Amino acid sequence: MHRSGNPVWELVGITKSFPGVKANDNVSLSIYPGEIHALLGANGCGKTTLIKIFSGVYHPDAGTILMGGKPVKMETPTVARSHGIATVFQEFSLVSSLTVKENIFLGRLPIRDKSRVVRWNIMRDEASRILESLEIDIDPDEEVGNLSVSGQQLVEIAKAFAADASMIILDEPTTALGTDEIANLHRLLRHMAQKGKSMLYVSHRLDEVVDLVDSVTILKDGRVVSAAEESEIDLGYIVKKMVGEEVKDYYPKVVNKTDNQLFEVCGICTANKVNDVSFSVQRGEVFGLGGVLGSGRTEIARAIFGIDSLTAGTIHLNDQPVSFRSPQDAIRAKIAFVTESRKIDGLFFNFAGPPNISIANLSAVMKRGLIQPRKEALAGLSYIDKLNISPESQTKLVGLLSGGNQQKVILSRWLFSGADVFILDEPTQGIDIGAKIALFHLVNEITAQKKGVILISSDHDELLAISDRIGIVREGRIVKIAEAKDLRHEDFVQSSVEKPLSVAVNAGAIVQGDNDRNIPRSSRY
Repeated sequence: MHRSGNPVWELVGITKSFPGVKANDNVSLSIYPGEIHALLGANGCGKTTLIKIFSGVYHPDAGTILMGGKPVKMETPTVARSHGIATVFQEFSLVSSLTVKENIFLGRLPIRDKSRVVRWNIMRDEASRILESLEIDIDPDEEVGNLSVSGQQLVEIAKAFAADASMIILDEPTTALGTDEIANLHRLLRHMAQKGKSMLYVSHRLDEVVDLVDSVTILKDGRVVSAAEESEIDLGYIVKKMVGEEVKDYYPKVVNKTDNQLFEVCGICTANKVNDVSFSVQRGEVFGLGGVLGSGRTEIARAIFGIDSLTAGTIHLNDQPVSFRSPQDAIRAKIAFVTESRKIDGLFFNFAGPPNISIANLSAVMKRGLIQPRKEALAGLSYIDKLNISPESQTKLVGLLSGGNQQKVILSRWLFSGADVFILDEPTQGIDIGAKIALFHLVNEITAQKKGVILISSDHDELLAISDRIGIVREGRIVKIAEAKDLRHEDFVQSSVEKPLSVAVNAGAIVQGDNDRNIPRSSRY
């Protein structure tokens, strides 16, 4: 894109330090009217700090913010909003006890001038109009706490659009969205850009960045290593600038699948959307679960891990029937679950790395009923070294670590527990390209030990590249199972709208339909 005219927003020489670290070091960038400007870099490079300075959450130690060439001070988020900046943060700024419509208009409720009474009908009508324009199918009267993570993400985006801002900052806006939702969001962003609105876009999904943005600024260790004027909008160029070297294999896959069955679910159902699901996992296999947003993939994981009770069906581990009435039962049976939201239900932010690692296997660091701090620290240190986690995690609260390091801490927990089956729900969500590649290598190491992996991912490229077989989920059912090499992107979309197909056995995989309930367990696979 040819950048013409004058920038509408500029950051000049922004510097910001925290105890022991300089998050931003003399950072400058310019954003022009109608421009979608990507801010990229590895976890911990200073992107989030910079957008929080832009949004009035942090104050810079040095540097200036210019609006239309004139200096402005973003003293608070309210001041930033008054200047026309709306921000969609990676950490949701929603109130779970309020409704969707109340969250969309949080801080600017429509009220009658004299009586100060909230105009609820107007609020609901406007919220409905905004949701409809964004093609978001959510009831404005629904309580936000009842929504899924992806649903809350969509409400956060709707909240930013409702502010009618001149510039929208989006920090990882697509981490919880499916393919269709991402395409719709990008369409809306391009439409807004055509109307002259500007956007600062932060994402670790580099393929979507390359397709969407007009310009790119790349940070590394708090500094600009490639300014918009010189940056190429090219995947190879961006990755090389981010990690400091050329990356040839984005999806390192080692096939470790054997013919020995490790894990199997047969006809399981729950009150929470899971409907007659059957599949098996071989030793050394990565079994993928694909499907559109809301198809029921996470619900299947919850059922397996004992979070949601089974109303029908059976689970077999090592050819033995098992019953999980709670996650504790699943953990004792050596089942691991890396949830899709590490911030909400994955980590203990008030602890450092070692306690987060040991929590699923406390007996290994206890003596006479008491935790041995030295033993716990040594156990944590061994995995910090083994998985190349930041050494700071030994003593630093995990909430202060980068997303990639947080994800490695969770994986260390389950490796320390001695798990045999790993359920990974959106494991690369919100982590940078270097951390993703490291995680894929770790998956290879897990399967090399003849353990099994159930991988849930909305990134179809990732799912196709890392999985051995994939089950496509629709409305809580697996409607098709096939070898990953035999599937295409279109298959995920087509299977999400077609009726479940009839039973067919092919190369050890099953295409499941309505009439397969009575097939003997031994002949399903």
